[in-house]
Amino acid sequence: MSKKRRQFTDEEALLFHSQGKPGKLEINPTKPMATQHDLSLAYSPGVAVPVRAIAENPDAAYEYTTKGNLVAVISNGTAILGLGDLGALASKPVMEGKAVLFKRFADVDSIDLEIDTKDVDAFINSVRYLGPSFGGINLEDISAPDCFVIESRLRELMDIPVFHDDQHGTAIITAAGLINALFLTGRDIKDIKVVVNGAGSAGIACLELIKAMGLPHDNAILCDTKGVIYKGRTEGMNQWKSAHAATTDARTLEEAMVGCDVFLGLSAKGAINAKMVASMAPKPIIFAMANPDPEITPEEVALVRDDAITATGRSDYANQVNNVLGFPYIFRGALDVRASAINEDMKIACAEALAKLAREDVPDEVAAAYQGERPRFGPQYIIPVPFDPRLIREIPPAVAKAAMDSGVARAPIVDMEAYKNRLSARLNPTAGTLQVIVDKVRRDPKRVVFAEGEEERVIRAALAFRDAGLGHPILVGRDEQVRETLKQIGLDPKTDLDIRNARTSDKVDSYTEFLYKKQQRNGYLYRDCHRLVSNDRNIFSAVMLELGDADALVTGVTRTYSVALEEVRRVIDAVDHRRPIGVTLVVAGGRTVLVADTNVHEMPTGEELADIATQAAEVARRLGYEPRVAMLANSSFGTHAHERPSTVRDAVRILDERQVDFEYDGEMAADVALNRETMALYPFCRLSDTANVLVMPAIHAASISTKLLRVLGGSTLIGPLLVGLKRPVQIVPMTATVSDLVNMAALAAYDLYR
Repeated sequence: MSKKRRQFTDEEALLFHSQGKPGKLEINPTKPMATQHDLSLAYSPGVAVPVRAIAENPDAAYEYTTKGNLVAVISNGTAILGLGDLGALASKPVMEGKAVLFKRFADVDSIDLEIDTKDVDAFINSVRYLGPSFGGINLEDISAPDCFVIESRLRELMDIPVFHDDQHGTAIITAAGLINALFLTGRDIKDIKVVVNGAGSAGIACLELIKAMGLPHDNAILCDTKGVIYKGRTEGMNQWKSAHAATTDARTLEEAMVGCDVFLGLSAKGAINAKMVASMAPKPIIFAMANPDPEITPEEVALVRDDAITATGRSDYANQVNNVLGFPYIFRGALDVRASAINEDMKIACAEALAKLAREDVPDEVAAAYQGERPRFGPQYIIPVPFDPRLIREIPPAVAKAAMDSGVARAPIVDMEAYKNRLSARLNPTAGTLQVIVDKVRRDPKRVVFAEGEEERVIRAALAFRDAGLGHPILVGRDEQVRETLKQIGLDPKTDLDIRNARTSDKVDSYTEFLYKKQQRNGYLYRDCHRLVSNDRNIFSAVMLELGDADALVTGVTRTYSVALEEVRRVIDAVDHRRPIGVTLVVAGGRTVLVADTNVHEMPTGEELADIATQAAEVARRLGYEPRVAMLANSSFGTHAHERPSTVRDAVRILDERQVDFEYDGEMAADVALNRETMALYPFCRLSDTANVLVMPAIHAASISTKLLRVLGGSTLIGPLLVGLKRPVQIVPMTATVSDLVNMAALAAYDLYR
């Protein structure tokens, strides 16, 4: 595993947070506000009705306001990530990001609040009176030991869940991994010896949780920067450390490690070494969770132990301890039963549910990223991955049940299976498709050609692609021009980049020979082919790809889609029995839909529409979806007699004759395809649910609809993705951002047809 690289430049991170509306959050109404009647219901005089209802019954606030799905993410900025005390205002980007994760993974609405005080009492008094506004409080990035005092007192003062994620989030995911590591090594938690290095909020929380799960007090040794925390020690102690003081002769971390079964590191890079690992018991369990660099890397462990199970906090190693597996789902379950607190039972239930999920077969949405190497429970897979779509369905119910069983739930769930179904409907599991693809590409990096290598956006994208560990970028351009651009944008002009100049490359002659053999019967002379290879970067790049000198190609920043496609097609043929098409991924309204053909066929025939449907279905499966294809028109099942509906009906008939292995039907209007209630008006429709693949009757319909969605907002569009060529090529829009280029390069490296 290569050393983890930074996945972005400072400029890209600043642009990400500043472009469009500054920040990462906005507030949108959930009720219509189009008419005077709407406004009279939303505000005066209609709002008085729920006001009186809540005054009579405070629990009605959960029915008539956002309280039941609203969490405050609160910090004073005294321990921001690994950056330390940078103040409340500086913590706001992190708190906004935490709020985004709540929404993305569990559909929990969040508002970040940054409190500008280091005084514990002042902080507590600022938060304690917020109970009427929120269903829960998530504390974040508060330094120890203040965080212990703040959480403890707020839990006493407030009747809603108060949860310090830096402590308990890490502890819960660690506990889940530990459960499975103990299972794999045949151990019982009551019999193991544990060493925890790092006596801050996370380290102490981890120790407290695993003790609550059955670890005997005397079987654990906690260490800080001064060594072992033992009974009788006075230096650098506080009440939270003292609670875990051990009866032991060990005084150093090295001494404590001898013969221990489990090491939990929440400290700093290099805190343990190979000698310490070698001194551990057989089949050691090592969770080195310091970020960004662990106490010891899995590679370093492997040099001295071949029987160890390792985990880190990093995404580029197996078994990532990632808090996003916990806090969204814990709050989801707590909010849904109106819990008054998040207690130890709920934390343990979350850990056990996560551990159980890792022991089950992974779903296709996750397995698709591994291309046949489906991850299975074992030393390299003891913790689920964050984009496992089952998390929303399995973890909150476990938390909710524990809340009910322990007596802190004020609105118990009667039908747990129905609750699970409602949870599944909250989020679209396929929204993580792009991340799944990126994770797969990172495990199998490719050589990707960036054809327009002198453009600033392209250079930035190539660097971001490389630094994200996605592969080896090849820039086509003049070396001196690329270096000058690097200098102009404030980057090191001596940056190590693979730059290929089409005019001076030693491959020009062989590339020309290849192109001439391919085009000599299409009116091209040898000198024409030489000119194209030497002067046209798309041609040069495409030949490079075709001859195996690269694995994928990205272009489009300087030329229209049609021109770029025409140039690439001079070199690269279509896959047998397929035709090149454009497929756009639209993520909107809680679902992901593929739209085809968005860029190639002007007015497709019935047979071409059938081909497009078949190829789009293949792409859907490659991305982890089970396709349900709607053949769209301006009519539904014969309601209008126009040319295009007739063509669409021909396509459906052809698909019938081919006996394809996916669901399809048409012709149908878009609202029929995407709305269950409208679809129900046609009970004979063969789709089992709303469509996730839309085949457009003509390119103008596809282009207009997707561009409207892109510009009007509320939707995220990826693509159009070019599929159907023998080599993986992606053509970006001329307006593509650096992020767009990186995403499309990853998709090219993923190869949608392989």
